[in-house]
Amino acid sequence: MGMLDGKTLLITGVLMDSSIAFHVARLAQEQGATVILTSFGRTMKITQTIAKRLPQTPPVVELDVADQSHLDSLAERLREHTDRLDGVLHSIGFAPQGAFSFLDATWEDVSTAVHVSAYSLKALAVATTPMMSQGGSVVGLTFDAKFAWPVYDWMGVAKAAFESVNRYCARDLGPQGIRCNLVAAGPIRTTAAKSIPGFEQFERVWDDRAPLGWDVSDPEPAARACVALLSDWFPATTGEIVHVDGGVHAMGQ
Repeated sequence: MGMLDGKTLLITGVLMDSSIAFHVARLAQEQGATVILTSFGRTMKITQTIAKRLPQTPPVVELDVADQSHLDSLAERLREHTDRLDGVLHSIGFAPQGAFSFLDATWEDVSTAVHVSAYSLKALAVATTPMMSQGGSVVGLTFDAKFAWPVYDWMGVAKAAFESVNRYCARDLGPQGIRCNLVAAGPIRTTAAKSIPGFEQFERVWDDRAPLGWDVSDPEPAARACVALLSDWFPATTGEIVHVDGGVHAMGQ
């Protein structure tokens, strides 16, 4: 018997099999869940191809979280595949290249980063709430936003907003039995990470600072935390950030 037997999950952000989201989908299926993926635009075909590498090939529903019409119709389109959701993984983030220069970034770049990488958590939670009438779990992926990290710049600000959005979602969705939590993963060598200029700076130092060590090529520890939070094993936990970073967050300089 798996920890997700009988549950149906919506998982965003599966683009490559190196992504944390892909491994969440894989582990969820291995633990008994039915999985539905999302993608949009030119990446739809990529996600559909990668989906075939999962134990069972799930359907892929189009969703651009920056398109309100996609959000408004999401529940209706999901009902073509299921009558309910028990959990949602938010694994979405984007910032234009200009947002990685803190003092030079334009509001256009910053607003895009905040919209896609922070506001979208609330937007996705609201869009899927009609499918979680019996309660459920919303889990998001973050990169610890307590610090001003090198090279992360406005994406770091967006992640700080993202973490705040999670707390407000926990407050407002809790009465409906919906838990909202985040997993703060250490640096993983994913497609998204490769788009961050200077990301290799994190790779070089993280293993040295982590008491447990850290493997930038292994997304499974973070994926396991997501699966646990999507299960019933955290029934009274919401508004939380679970760190899966080898312990770096607890260390001094």
